[in-house]
Amino acid sequence: MARPAELQAAIVPLWGNGTTRSFAADPHDAGALLLDLRGTGLGGRWVEISFRDEGRGSFSRVELAAVAEGLSEHENTSLAERAFGNGRFTWIGRLPAGLAALRLTPMLGETEVTLTDLTIRVQSRLTLLGRGVLRAPVLAAQAVFWRCLGKRVRARNRLTRAITPPGLTGYDTWVRCFDTLTDADRAQIRAEVAAMADPPLISVVMPVYNPAPKVLEEALRSVRAQLYPRWELCIADDASTDPAVPRLLARIAQDEPRVKLVRRPENGHIARATNTALDLATGAFIAFMDHDDVLPEHALFEVAKAILREPQLDLIYTDEDKVDARGHRFEPHFKSDWNPELLYAQNYINHLTVVRASLVREVGGLRPGFEGSQDHDLLLRLSDRLSPDRIRHLPQVLYHWRAAIGSGTFSDTALERAEAARLQSLRDLIARRGWPHRAERGPLGFNRLVRILPAPAPRVSVVIPTRDRAELLAVALRGLLHETTYPDIEVIILDNDSREPATGKLLAEAAADPRVRVLRSPGAFNFSALSNEGAAAASGPLLLFLNNDIEVTESGWLAEMVSIAVEPDVGAVGAKLTYPDGTLQHGGVVLGAGGVAGHSHLGIGPEDPGYFGRMVMTQEVSAVTGACLMMRRSVFAEVGGFDADRLTVAFNDVDLCLRIRQAGYRIIWTPHASLIHHESKSRGQEDTPEKRARFESEVMTMLERWGPQLRNDPYYNPNFARAKAQFRLW
Repeated sequence: MARPAELQAAIVPLWGNGTTRSFAADPHDAGALLLDLRGTGLGGRWVEISFRDEGRGSFSRVELAAVAEGLSEHENTSLAERAFGNGRFTWIGRLPAGLAALRLTPMLGETEVTLTDLTIRVQSRLTLLGRGVLRAPVLAAQAVFWRCLGKRVRARNRLTRAITPPGLTGYDTWVRCFDTLTDADRAQIRAEVAAMADPPLISVVMPVYNPAPKVLEEALRSVRAQLYPRWELCIADDASTDPAVPRLLARIAQDEPRVKLVRRPENGHIARATNTALDLATGAFIAFMDHDDVLPEHALFEVAKAILREPQLDLIYTDEDKVDARGHRFEPHFKSDWNPELLYAQNYINHLTVVRASLVREVGGLRPGFEGSQDHDLLLRLSDRLSPDRIRHLPQVLYHWRAAIGSGTFSDTALERAEAARLQSLRDLIARRGWPHRAERGPLGFNRLVRILPAPAPRVSVVIPTRDRAELLAVALRGLLHETTYPDIEVIILDNDSREPATGKLLAEAAADPRVRVLRSPGAFNFSALSNEGAAAASGPLLLFLNNDIEVTESGWLAEMVSIAVEPDVGAVGAKLTYPDGTLQHGGVVLGAGGVAGHSHLGIGPEDPGYFGRMVMTQEVSAVTGACLMMRRSVFAEVGGFDADRLTVAFNDVDLCLRIRQAGYRIIWTPHASLIHHESKSRGQEDTPEKRARFESEVMTMLERWGPQLRNDPYYNPNFARAKAQFRLW
């Protein structure tokens, strides 16, 4: 966040009398700034608040909230989270009575954010009603009706809905609202470029072989139209047989001094052609581009800005979408931040990829023989030398991938060969790193890294808190003890005041098995305390915290989790959990979804692979559910176990995972360990005043302890809506 003095200079008058006020640090949140509005008379007033975020994204990099006296932290009103124009954020509504301040909080962990034109304008109800009549006349009429009857809350709700711009209805709307540059944007970019000190030279490398001249010309035009001028386009014509192609390339090279062109004497396919183009490059960074794709005009500017902001970067990649023959954009890919586990399975990075030139040359460029997956192979080889602090994902759509039929995309015409090359790339990575693991074809043709269990297999101590519901626990125990093919299991059952005779009989029968111990743990239900108690009694080096309503459906699930959990850099492992009807219950945890955290892809069908296949591939996540959570006992002890004081029931698993990540470990979710979860059937819902009060307290604990992290899940693109973790724009 910009320092208060810097931010003050960017503020124009906040309301009609010309008064300005400066921001001060928030004593309760080190990363936030407060604008004191006490004494302004704005409490309870209808206002329009607007500002411009110079990041020019579809989302604001700050969260704007109204802080009111007498309200708890999570009751304060969140205002601007999404733009209504490119980089322009506007909120219209009624500020709460007792307004004390506006709080601006960084969303993406940034320390400097440039905001301009921050204004607050008081709006009359009559003006807003007129706006509402034009936008939503029925809602406006209802607002008047309820106001006449003295129902002010209902009237306020209808008026707010009437004046609020409609939500997104599709990607076209998103592009129009959030990803279309204006003349003012272009002017600002040119001014920023002019002010750059030592801007980097970016070499765009383009292998060319027989594209349709029209799409090739469009690709070339998109490079020449870049608002950032410090680029060179290095083209290798791979012996194109269409005479129109070399003629077009020769004309462009003659007209544009920044274009370097070489014609290969024979066709060598995309890897060799790309390497030939690389030989022409003199820039410090290499941007890879196909001969039929399109760069938006600000693409290289955003890349250069990132490099100047973080000169140590070795890899920059961006979001992308597809473009058809008519220029229509569709199927956007809003990506995860650096996620090497996901990269083993698929090339989620893809386009636009920009790499430090010296690093590309160190690994030998692209490898012939890997056509169709040559870029994935390059990234896997680069990953041997990359560190996370030298990688940056820009969550902006800065590449349009041509999807027109006949564009010559290798992967479309030789998918089987491309999949074989992708699999070989992973096998080579395994060999380079000396791992004992193997690579095999996974769901949808993506790679699967199959880890090998150490010998002998380490003991897994399974900790199960329970209270009655013997029919559920019986299913869980049968699955663990008789339907799981793992050689060394210890089960520790924490009996929390079970009273039903059937439960007593089941526990007595279970205790007869030498692998099972039943510990009596009376008192109020405290999942964290029960789990900590079970962990303290465990004898195995691996702990598995398991709900009593889990049903085993496949024998190898535990071996899959263990094979990941034993890796030194892995802190915790979670499984794929489904409801009894086959819909997904847990695909990893997304921070900030629904306020604190939510399950990824909740409720998708059994045949749905998730967003770009995410739910069929092992990947890093920010947290996993405590319903089936494995970790090494040493890691559990290192971070202090579950918080039994402030997080007795809810969010204790998320808190534990965040502390594990804070300690430097990775959290892995695997779909190859799949179980059924009869969620919350044994404990019940938050349906009493006591339970609701406890839940509110736990929400507050998470917001106070992990506020910045909850606003920035690195594995959930900030363009996505945060109401639910559904990987959608709205």
